[in-house]
Amino acid sequence: MKVLRIILLAVLVAGAAACAPKQSSSEKSALETIFSRKSVRSYTDQAVSQEQIETLLRAAMSAPTGMNIQPWRFVVVTDQAVKDALAGPRGGMIAQAPVVFVVCGETTMSRAPFGQPDAAPVEVENGNWTADCAAATENLLLAAEAIGLGAVWTACYPYDDRMNPTREALGLPDNVSPYCIVPVGYPAGDDQPKDKWKPENIHYDRW
Repeated sequence: MKVLRIILLAVLVAGAAACAPKQSSSEKSALETIFSRKSVRSYTDQAVSQEQIETLLRAAMSAPTGMNIQPWRFVVVTDQAVKDALAGPRGGMIAQAPVVFVVCGETTMSRAPFGQPDAAPVEVENGNWTADCAAATENLLLAAEAIGLGAVWTACYPYDDRMNPTREALGLPDNVSPYCIVPVGYPAGDDQPKDKWKPENIHYDRW
């Protein structure tokens, strides 16, 4: 009888354990990717495949976006002359990277007024474009880390001395502004993530 009770107890414990919520491998992988992301500024000459490029773009376009407007636009640069033009005074990392992503935002868009889906489209300003492009950029950086590539966020917006040469190099239309440039490639060094955890920057309920 005692043995039977032990067996029943073991079965109940095993069943409870099976039903308990568990952290999936994808959740763990996502956290590991976030914590290991770092800025990589030097690259080998190994090519980044078209499949990898599309993976990064798909990740970028999976970012949150206000009212699902999706104002982000991406220019993928592999031509060396264009990379050299983009690099300018910022030096080698943009020119050296096998592929460079220029994250841009459509600052004005033609669409129906909110709440009036059947109305004629009108040209309106998109005040969320910088936030949406920032979210897309972070997704791109995390995806690069996840698939073994290195990348770094280099700012364009809001600096005219960076935005204007980028507009010219890429031939951007008037309603599209460059937000940032992200060189991507296989890391040439052993860059390590920085520990940015600072409890003193956290406030609960009130400041």
